[in-house]
Amino acid sequence: MDLVSYFQSHENYFWEWITDKDVRDSSGYLENNLILVPNVGVIAYRPYIIEVLKELQTQGLPPFGAFLLTMYATQDGYLNLDGIFYFLRKYRTEETSDFNLDIKNACQLLENLSKIGNSMKRGQNRINLFQTIFKDSVNLISAEESEYILNSYHRSPQKIGDAAEKLMLSDDIIDRDIETLSFIHNRFPTTESIVKAIQGLTVEPEIKEELAEERTAESEKDFIQELIEEPKTFQLGSLIKRIWSGLKIPMRHLSPGEQPIGGVADITNKGDLHRMLLSEYANEDEVFMNRVANNEALYIQREIPPEENIFERIILIDTSLKNWGTPKVLSFASALAVIKHPKAHSECKVYALGQSSIAMTLDRVEEVIENLNLVSGTLDVSEALDLFFKKERTEKDLEVFFITHHENLANESLQKVIHENRNRLKFLVTTSSDGELNFYKHHLGARKHIQKIVLPLKELWADPPYKKSKRSASQNGKGEKTDVPLNYPLLFPIPQQQIAKFMYEGEFFILSSKKQLLRTYLSDNYYNRNYYDLYKILRGCEVLFENISIKDRGMFALAKNKQQQFILCQYQQDKKLISKLNIETKEYSELNISGFDIPLHVELVYFNKHFYLHESSLTNIFEINLEGEVSIESIKNDPEIHKNIEKVKIEVDKLNRNNYKFTSNFTLIGINENNNLVISKYELKFWGSSMAQYKNQSPIVMVASQDKNKFTFSDGSEIIADSRGMITFRSINANIPEFYMPTSTHTGVALASEKEFGGYEYYLPDHTLLKVKTVEDMYQDYLQPFIDQVLEYGAKD
Repeated sequence: MDLVSYFQSHENYFWEWITDKDVRDSSGYLENNLILVPNVGVIAYRPYIIEVLKELQTQGLPPFGAFLLTMYATQDGYLNLDGIFYFLRKYRTEETSDFNLDIKNACQLLENLSKIGNSMKRGQNRINLFQTIFKDSVNLISAEESEYILNSYHRSPQKIGDAAEKLMLSDDIIDRDIETLSFIHNRFPTTESIVKAIQGLTVEPEIKEELAEERTAESEKDFIQELIEEPKTFQLGSLIKRIWSGLKIPMRHLSPGEQPIGGVADITNKGDLHRMLLSEYANEDEVFMNRVANNEALYIQREIPPEENIFERIILIDTSLKNWGTPKVLSFASALAVIKHPKAHSECKVYALGQSSIAMTLDRVEEVIENLNLVSGTLDVSEALDLFFKKERTEKDLEVFFITHHENLANESLQKVIHENRNRLKFLVTTSSDGELNFYKHHLGARKHIQKIVLPLKELWADPPYKKSKRSASQNGKGEKTDVPLNYPLLFPIPQQQIAKFMYEGEFFILSSKKQLLRTYLSDNYYNRNYYDLYKILRGCEVLFENISIKDRGMFALAKNKQQQFILCQYQQDKKLISKLNIETKEYSELNISGFDIPLHVELVYFNKHFYLHESSLTNIFEINLEGEVSIESIKNDPEIHKNIEKVKIEVDKLNRNNYKFTSNFTLIGINENNNLVISKYELKFWGSSMAQYKNQSPIVMVASQDKNKFTFSDGSEIIADSRGMITFRSINANIPEFYMPTSTHTGVALASEKEFGGYEYYLPDHTLLKVKTVEDMYQDYLQPFIDQVLEYGAKD
């Protein structure tokens, strides 16, 4: 059988091919992409039909008409089965025959399938259902022919057009479809029998938990890989998996008390007669009675199932001077190995101990980089550790880790604090400069050494990420990220990681840690203090330039030259170096000013077409030219410069509130059971007149597959992620235009297309031609149809 014969449609039969022009198809053939039952309803789009048939290929494809009937009967929502039954029953013969009985059985099967629970009719469970009922059925096409048909489709999908040309309906076609369904009904006569038959394929709750664990483990592995690929965290990230391989700390705790596990531990001298060991009956009667009377007889104890104990972990990391450098890298690697372990499900909090305890989060690479730089000038953290334990902590199940350098244990103050709190300090971990980790456990007031891990630092750190990137680029030119535009119709959220902020000719600029020059806005009403505080009318930012070649050190000032090109001036005091960079032309010049007597507390500022190294108390200051190569000269201090600096500082300080947290590391995109979009760990909720992202608490029913920064749902719709805090929606439905959304969390968001905008005005550009609508209208016109398209035509997990 060939492709056309299998997908052939017939006149006056129950189904037909039609074209939906609003739906794109990745195959490139846009005609005849939908199958429906005339005057009854839609069965499915061609891409989804092909996807399911691929899953049935190895066991042989069923007759296409029989397959379509089962597909319609297992749809969610309203079903017009009476219309289907009308089509089938009109083929009855006038006299009673086996064929009439087959039609009755076929109708009963479809009705039984429609009554199966909704969970059985979604995602992989629906495919499992088809595999079960059609396995070893009659009229199946061989696996070889099935493979040939589907391969032919992928090579020439346009041949579906030939199959869409209807032929005369023959009795053989009807008999084959009806007989197949009747045969299945005889095997599975009730809904319960169908459910029982697929139990071997159905995802049981235990399996779901395992899959969730695997998915969590996979996401943690992705995070560890990100740490390895980032040069600033490479050393830390490369240690974690090695620590995992030897870590003996229990990731789950069982309830205390009686936990029989078999063998001698289960034998007792008290129990019921029916649990007495058989060996006791081998004794003589008198001996046997004496042993029973004197409680000397041995019994098998009743087994008590262990219960998992939900507990909270607290990890305390020493940031004193002795735990700096390599020991500190080992400390953070040990902490992350415990937190991100694939089997770790308990809540975990992390604190840096110095002069006080500082709460930390280590969920993103940026947070790890930031917290790695925490350092305290103290020699030991005994006071901070003591204060931590003196705080009233009423947690029922608390497990505290303390990670420090092994030399610190010789400190008497620290020894005293550890000894006094040994019943609350569960684990003690020591680090060293040569890669040795030692794990101790406090139990019943005594400290016990439980393991030593020696990390081969030279081996693990021998291949830094810059070498890996060169190798991967030469070996594989594919797998590049999906391109994203420089800007979008709406503004970016202001990044929290910033190098410098400027005000130039009434406009605000930010130099971000991603080496981008951003322009941001404040409301025209920000001079009205009351109005400003009430409405917080700030604005996001747009990107002017990216990939600026600078180092994040020293002081910066920004201005424009006569050609209106941005000039970035930098003063590195430790290197006695002044440089200028034309951001647009990339022209660079620098000057070593070691010969100048520059005071320590000068500031690099801009005023009246010049840069200055300025300090208000100085008689003479240093002027740096704006145009041409860098030059510097000493001039008399002008009081107007100081007045201007103070005004600029007041204005720039107003940007301090102009930044929000946003998702930049996209690990997962999906749709949860509330039919809401989930981005990483946040759920996008629409309430009343606002829309915002909050932590997701609901199970995810549909997950998009990830390829770098592109996430694709099973219906073909895509979401493109931009680490600067923006996502792009591209629906497979041509009626839904491409639109965009910022990924800010715990604050209002907005939606925008190339023509319309709705939502938090923070993201509305200062000068725009976008038509402003309510966020509710934008949600109904863009996001809701996008989600409905995915849910209706995608395969749920």
